[in-house]
Amino acid sequence: MLLFFTLGLLIHFVFFASIFDIYFTSPLVHGMTPRFTPLPSPARRLVLFVADGLRADALYELDENGNSRAPFIRNIIMHEGSWGISHTCVPTESRPGHVALIAGFYEDVSAVAKGWKENPVEFDSLFNESKYTWSWGSPDILPMFAKGASGDHVYTYSYDAEREDFGAQDATKLDTWVFDNVKDFFHHARNNQSLFSKINEEKIVFFLHLLGIDTNGHAHRPSSRDYKDNIKKVDDGVKEIVSMFNHFYGNDGKTAFIFTSDHGMTDWGSHGAGHPSETLTPLVTWGAGIKYPQRVSAQQFDDADIAPLMTSLIGVPFPLNSVGILPVDYLNNTDLFKAESMFTNAVQILEQFKVKMTQRKEVTLPFLFTPFKLLSDSKQFNILRKARSYIKHRKYDEVVSLCKELIHLALKGLSYYHTYDRFFLGVNVVTGFVGWISYASLLIIKSHFNLIKGVSKEVKKPSHLLPCCFVAIGILVAFFLLIQACPWTYYVYGLLPVPIWYAVLREFQVIQDLVASVLTYPLSHFVGYLLVFTLGIEVLVLSFFYRYMLTAGLTAFAAWPFLTRLWTRAKMTSLSWTFFSLLLAVFPLMPVVGRKPDISLVMGAGLLVLLLSLCVVTSLMKRKDSFIKEELLVHLLQVLSTVLSMYVVYSTQSSLLRKQGLPLMNQIISWATLASSLVVPLLSSPVLFQRLFSILLSLMSTYLLLSTGYEALFPLVLSCLMFVWINIEQETLQQSGVCCKQKGSYIQFSYNTDITQFRQLYLDDIRRAFFLVFFLVTAFFGTGNIASINSFDLASVYCFLTVFSPFMMGALMMWKILIPFVLVMCAFEAVQLTTQLSSKSQYSFITLCCQELYGFAGDTMCYILFPLLIPLRQLLGCTAWLFIYISASPNRLWILSDPGLDLNLSHAIRACISHYVIVMSMTIFLVFLNGLAQLLTTKKLRLCGKPKSHFM
Repeated sequence: MLLFFTLGLLIHFVFFASIFDIYFTSPLVHGMTPRFTPLPSPARRLVLFVADGLRADALYELDENGNSRAPFIRNIIMHEGSWGISHTCVPTESRPGHVALIAGFYEDVSAVAKGWKENPVEFDSLFNESKYTWSWGSPDILPMFAKGASGDHVYTYSYDAEREDFGAQDATKLDTWVFDNVKDFFHHARNNQSLFSKINEEKIVFFLHLLGIDTNGHAHRPSSRDYKDNIKKVDDGVKEIVSMFNHFYGNDGKTAFIFTSDHGMTDWGSHGAGHPSETLTPLVTWGAGIKYPQRVSAQQFDDADIAPLMTSLIGVPFPLNSVGILPVDYLNNTDLFKAESMFTNAVQILEQFKVKMTQRKEVTLPFLFTPFKLLSDSKQFNILRKARSYIKHRKYDEVVSLCKELIHLALKGLSYYHTYDRFFLGVNVVTGFVGWISYASLLIIKSHFNLIKGVSKEVKKPSHLLPCCFVAIGILVAFFLLIQACPWTYYVYGLLPVPIWYAVLREFQVIQDLVASVLTYPLSHFVGYLLVFTLGIEVLVLSFFYRYMLTAGLTAFAAWPFLTRLWTRAKMTSLSWTFFSLLLAVFPLMPVVGRKPDISLVMGAGLLVLLLSLCVVTSLMKRKDSFIKEELLVHLLQVLSTVLSMYVVYSTQSSLLRKQGLPLMNQIISWATLASSLVVPLLSSPVLFQRLFSILLSLMSTYLLLSTGYEALFPLVLSCLMFVWINIEQETLQQSGVCCKQKGSYIQFSYNTDITQFRQLYLDDIRRAFFLVFFLVTAFFGTGNIASINSFDLASVYCFLTVFSPFMMGALMMWKILIPFVLVMCAFEAVQLTTQLSSKSQYSFITLCCQELYGFAGDTMCYILFPLLIPLRQLLGCTAWLFIYISASPNRLWILSDPGLDLNLSHAIRACISHYVIVMSMTIFLVFLNGLAQLLTTKKLRLCGKPKSHFM
């Protein structure tokens, strides 16, 4: 069993990792020749202002008095330059946004995951191609364009990371630091001959990264006075810098200025997803080489297009991996210059296409290689020849149009070769999914043979032909991958289905018995159970797309006791189940967490916890056993922890509103509460409901510290439903005729518990496993769609830290997400115990089987979601399509569209990918959460003396 358990965990890790190999591989190729326009450039130098987190509407719209928040930039728009709206791409985060702006391509997820502090630069950029670049700003952004740059010509000046404090009194200091240091730099250059000569060279770049607006947006939200005032501060600073440049260079008219943003921000102060408030950013350009004044259409304009614009202005080679399309409408130059620049842009992207095609061709068998037919070698030659002919005959508009056509074809070709193996890998993973689901199901059926009635149990010895066939298949697959020089991960995905399906077919006798058993089963009952199971899975899948489906499911749960005999046996328990199911059903209908913070609701949740604690303490006071003092002490400690958490939340909120930062004492209390939350429950009694309530109190103290609004009530309501679930399952077991030796309130959590009567699995156990899946999904999506990055609210962690630390903040948010999971898993431990699912010798095996019932539902959801990622036209010949068609509702089939022929996945495809990753993560984390739940429920620490058994 340990081997099977380890194998199952390993297989799920492989399934989880497959999504990154299939959809998140690096788009970078190497080996291209730098290309630049062979004409004099209009500008000698470029100044790039990036106002981090600035929304387009916040800059362009007038305030309530009809005045501009940025009068200097407004004047530029009206009289000096060109402006428009650029579209940033998901994820709308700082690193990928800046990479798109400065390097001209959309970075893959694996690179983003490398971190913020020490990122190796593995790509070419405008800064690397420049003669010199000087940059000022955040230490999280600047190093990525300096490290790895060829030579020593990219200089960075950063402030300390501690300045990025969301609780600081004045976040605009981040921007004034940049402006002041730029002015000091030029003042110093007047007295430094070496530096003075460098900044008078051509092809140089000055980059000013302005983080104040983003910081104020996170801390106070974009509608706040702080955010809007910061825009005015930036506008004043830009005005001073422009004046200084003009004065320093004697108004030579050779400086180009670009003002833009890497991403926007939602109304609730977050970013990362694809809402228009996050993706629409301003672009204002003026100075040398820029047409004036006009608004340029932004229909097809992306932030990656800014990189070729900047390279054309100062005459440096296009970044080698840039996929941006030069926006010629911004240029104030001759038609010849525009045509030559667009031709260079087309050749530069075509070079990437050629390298990508060559790489793919070298690792594919000749008879299997399918070239991109829309851009054959002859068509490339004809387009380039025709473009050169147009330039020669001064048909410049035709050149621009023809080059844009070539660029679009080359981008389609890049996408084609980048995703060349996607279908092959997808089919392998789907095959592995089906095999694993089948094998796990057969194992449960084989181990619990009373599910099969009236069928012969004679076991036939397997034929030697079967293993020989699978060995031969494995050798053929490995040879096929070897001669194509595939990465080692391809061997994992290609060979994994072989042993899985061998294990499935070895159980042919079980399959045969199962079919015979199904045929003897009443057809109406079988169809009924199948329909109910399919409907349940469908509701789970739909809940990933529509949160309100959880409300529908919980409403159905509320009616469950009245559809069975439970109502007649346990009226109060049934009414409690219905009440808390309906109460929990309200949460998925509420707005996503973080959009409307309300500390009063957090305080209310804390008061409810204290009220429940008072009831428990009162009941403990009535006890007369020798351990009452220890139990009271533990509960009093937890009550004190809850009170301190409420104080810290209120005190921190007040301090931040006064812009006095996070008090040190509050920070110490918060971290101490978090550290003790997993230890204090181990001091409480192992009696079932006392231990569960102790776990709730400890985790609620931490959850209050991480809450900003109504979500603070969620774990409390969820736990109440879990307590009722434990009782109602015990009633269900008694109803089925199984005698319970003890009532739930007297059972202890302990591995020493021995239920001497071993019980087989019933259909009710499948329902219990489904309930577990549903409650886990509810715990995940109940208070927000955390599949979306912008659902995270940084204000959740302000009781612990306010200085920007992405990994620490991410870890705290992840723990907030996991707390409801832990509560559900602890309750399921109690359900397993009270429904007598195990004996002393077989507890671990039955636990594994119950988890596999969960895994079956989870894997089924993955099996539904994963093929949705594969383009429809590739699925038409795949047998998996039948399963999807049956299990998927018609209104969801639009998801099966091709992600498009651009380099970015469509919103629907990205959503499917995130949902797939969530389900796989849940399946994997379930193992660890189960271990954590067992630790919290079964282990006992004592304040003094030796542990003793103490039934009530």
